[in-house]
Amino acid sequence: MPNANFLSFGNLGAVADYDLVASAISGGEDGFEELVRRYQRPIVAYIYRMTGDYEAALDLTQDVFVKVYNSLRRYRSEYKFSTWIYRIAHNVAVDHLRRNSTRERGFESQTSDGESYELPLVSAQPTPEQQSERAERLSEIEEVIDGLPSAYKELIVLRHAHDLSYEEIAEVTGLPLGTVKNRIFRARETMRNGLLLRGITSL
Repeated sequence: MPNANFLSFGNLGAVADYDLVASAISGGEDGFEELVRRYQRPIVAYIYRMTGDYEAALDLTQDVFVKVYNSLRRYRSEYKFSTWIYRIAHNVAVDHLRRNSTRERGFESQTSDGESYELPLVSAQPTPEQQSERAERLSEIEEVIDGLPSAYKELIVLRHAHDLSYEEIAEVTGLPLGTVKNRIFRARETMRNGLLLRGITSL
């Protein structure tokens, strides 16, 4: 186990998640603070898309990091830390929805990066006109994503906004791998049809 202060100097941004966990376990505050810095915004965004309530997302994210801190010794290094923390966030958000939802919702779904969902729209130095067109297109893509069935939305966002693999998405959501692949395929087909109706033929 590394010394608690082994991360006191140097560039924390270049340190692997596992080493930050090891530092935090051994008492290094910098290690856990760096993990919070890395994951706070994406976790807030993920929970916000699931709940639709930004204030709740902020509070629930705090709950997530409390659970993370208290469970660090149970983290197993053979799993990616990002997958592990998204799984905790998923469970926290689902528990919140079950406690507070006044209408039927799909608990397996909904997420996003919250601030700026970006699908790959390639551009070098866009002109103002291109920037305006891109903003309009992103807005339309957002509307199509928001219109996806709840069972699809979380999966498509985890895949394309958070770059998780199919296997990682299965771990986060607790769904069978085959179900994840099938739903993402169907989500993409649904998105494609929705975009075609809006005159968007390519991304």
